[in-house]
Amino acid sequence: MKIELKSLQELPGTAEKLIGGFKDERIFAFYGKMGAGKTTFIKEICTFLEVEDVVTSPTFALINEYITASGDSVFHFDFYRIEKASEAMNIGFEEYIYSEDYCLIEWPEKVEEIMPDRFVKVTITEKENGNRVIEAQVIN
Repeated sequence: MKIELKSLQELPGTAEKLIGGFKDERIFAFYGKMGAGKTTFIKEICTFLEVEDVVTSPTFALINEYITASGDSVFHFDFYRIEKASEAMNIGFEEYIYSEDYCLIEWPEKVEEIMPDRFVKVTITEKENGNRVIEAQVIN
């Protein structure tokens, strides 16, 4: 899947396409430079999943749990500030990713050695004109 976004107004449709295009997947890893729009896109995905909580980046907490209208959990990770993967293990990362709930992970490159065997890699790239390109594929 590859989508070029020309404006923020295209985010809701893109979130729907991502989740709809990977219906059986629950783990989404978001790659991109600082300021690429990872958190903004995750907020839109949470809106699509009918999260009722305020969605914010868990930069200092490492993880936020949001509850959807149907009572399901969505876990949002931000590993930007960790130094080693063991810090993610200390918060129970494995339990979350094998919970069958949605797990949305920012800065997954910091925990690559403990990522599950299968997840959706979402790469956000900013073009010179300010547009964003979102590419997604299942990693096995």
